[in-house]
Amino acid sequence: MEWISKVRVNTQAVLKRAQQIQGQKIPKKQWQAAWLLKTVTCIDLTTLAGDDTPSNVHRLCLKAIQPVRYDLLKNMDMHNKGVTTAAVCVYPSRVADAVKSLKAANSSLPVASVATGFPAGQTPLETRLQEVRMAVADGATEIDIVINRTLALTGQWKAMYDEIRQFREACGDAHMKTILAIGELGTFTNVYKASLVAMMAGSDFIKTSTGKETVNATYPVAIVMVRAIRDYFLRTSYKVGFKPAGGIRTAQESLLWLTLIKEELGKDWLCPLLFRLGASSLLADIERQIYHQVTGQYAAYHELPMA
Repeated sequence: MEWISKVRVNTQAVLKRAQQIQGQKIPKKQWQAAWLLKTVTCIDLTTLAGDDTPSNVHRLCLKAIQPVRYDLLKNMDMHNKGVTTAAVCVYPSRVADAVKSLKAANSSLPVASVATGFPAGQTPLETRLQEVRMAVADGATEIDIVINRTLALTGQWKAMYDEIRQFREACGDAHMKTILAIGELGTFTNVYKASLVAMMAGSDFIKTSTGKETVNATYPVAIVMVRAIRDYFLRTSYKVGFKPAGGIRTAQESLLWLTLIKEELGKDWLCPLLFRLGASSLLADIERQIYHQVTGQYAAYHELPMA
């Protein structure tokens, strides 16, 4: 609590650093293709829609196993390197469908599930805990929980810590990603404090947003969160992962996110164990860019398999 009470964030410095990141030159040609394939391996391929059906989820799983067309990978001599997305992310009621589809395809890809009253987190605590337990029982190996924003906004950091600890216990062996919903936290200082509390309570990852808020993953907020991760690592030697989510749609944006992570946290974090991108439509644009690298032309969306 002493560490948390002393936190102050220099807003102008954060905004200036965010501008520098956005002004970075991104790699071109084969180097760009290599970075884009790296990005693919860090994507949590996600469907969180009200009209999700078993067939939607099945198609998503097959796309996650083979995210880039086989002939394109073969042309780049990457067809036998095991390029898949990092995980598939669905609602708790669709976890069993995803597990079944991946098992049928003989894949060990992790299934992630959102839980704890996603996206608002405004259901009773016992209901939220039960949701986590049910998702784990259905076969989810990663759980994306949402914090109770009320506790953060009213400064009840100890109560928030206690809640996240209970979610951590309910997850068991499953990885826990804590969604801060930064668009609803008000200030950078709150974002930093929430990041610290989530890490102290045992989160494996901290995640920017649900994707359902008006403000999702932005560079200034990401800088605040990754600096919190870095400070936590320097103090405890424990590495916590980072996952931006919501509004990341183009291949160019995804390369800027990788640049941010490489510069702020170092190469160690550039792997699916410590960095994920929460995205649904991003993969289609990355595949188009890779198609362009291989053929010199841009594919129409109907030429690439749907996610």
